[in-house]
Amino acid sequence: MSTHVDDADRLARVTLSRTIEPGDLRVTGLVSELGAGKVLGYLEAAGEVENHWGFALAQELGRVDPAQVLVQAAEQGIRFIVPGDPEWPTQLGALSNTGALHDRGGEPVGLWVRGAHDLHQFAGNAVAVVGSRAATSYGTEQASELSRDLATMGHTVISGLAYGVDQAAHRGALLAGGPTIAVLPGGVDRPYPAAHAQLLDAIAERGLVVSEAPPGVGPTRTRFLARNRIVAGLAEGTVVVEGAVRSGAINTAHWTTNLHRPLMGVPGPVSSAASAGVNQLIRLGQASMVTTAQDVITDVMTHAARAATGAEQLDESFVPDPVRYPQSAGPGPAAGISASRR
Repeated sequence: MSTHVDDADRLARVTLSRTIEPGDLRVTGLVSELGAGKVLGYLEAAGEVENHWGFALAQELGRVDPAQVLVQAAEQGIRFIVPGDPEWPTQLGALSNTGALHDRGGEPVGLWVRGAHDLHQFAGNAVAVVGSRAATSYGTEQASELSRDLATMGHTVISGLAYGVDQAAHRGALLAGGPTIAVLPGGVDRPYPAAHAQLLDAIAERGLVVSEAPPGVGPTRTRFLARNRIVAGLAEGTVVVEGAVRSGAINTAHWTTNLHRPLMGVPGPVSSAASAGVNQLIRLGQASMVTTAQDVITDVMTHAARAATGAEQLDESFVPDPVRYPQSAGPGPAAGISASRR
């Protein structure tokens, strides 16, 4: 793969990736501003000052052999991509300007990727479908059908491989023969939950597995929170299918809002606690209500058209790209798939 990144920068980013917690804004922010090499040197110098915030990190830096880390990853079919690589999804750069949630934030210093496909291409036409781990049968059915239809219509489905809505989203995309991206809170060689090992292998074969965390590390609460911003950052928009008022899915929704990208919600029964968070987002006007894949595509297209023109209202001459939106009805009434999604 050709690259615009010099070896020193890549190795510095490998060292940082192996040392810092994903989404540590103190480091990700500095790297975006100064570059990985300067930040690495700054942290190494901090090892001489015990009360410096980077002192503990500095103690770990010297234990990392970045070249060997890359070799070991390659032996497992894992590659490390960084900003400047042709495969890097440039939309992740927007994370540099969205602040922090739960002390996590910033553009990742790099991503560990498993799978033969190109992340830049897959993420260029992607929608995140996320939701409750403790999903109801309604939630898993809606997530599966919505993801199947999105994949059929040419979109990549992004989710987090968790129980419930996430696994239903991945399976729906795979059943349609479409691509899907799993973004993990731990290493791409560490299926989580373990029961999804076969699903993870299927995604790696037909789609991509991505993580900010290096190979070999397991998930933690902090890494889950950091992962959510990558899900939102890769996608053109996010759909929440079931989610309690306090949940990881709602955290991903907040990242989507901070990124000024379309946030959509599938409404649920008013008596269902699993849908309370989604219904609240819709009621407060923070998410648009969607019930079909065509609704999702219309919202994404509308946002893209407004962003392209810089106008508050859609240009009536806007014509959707038939390659990216082969079954789209354009920014008018939903079409192509019935409201019941078959």
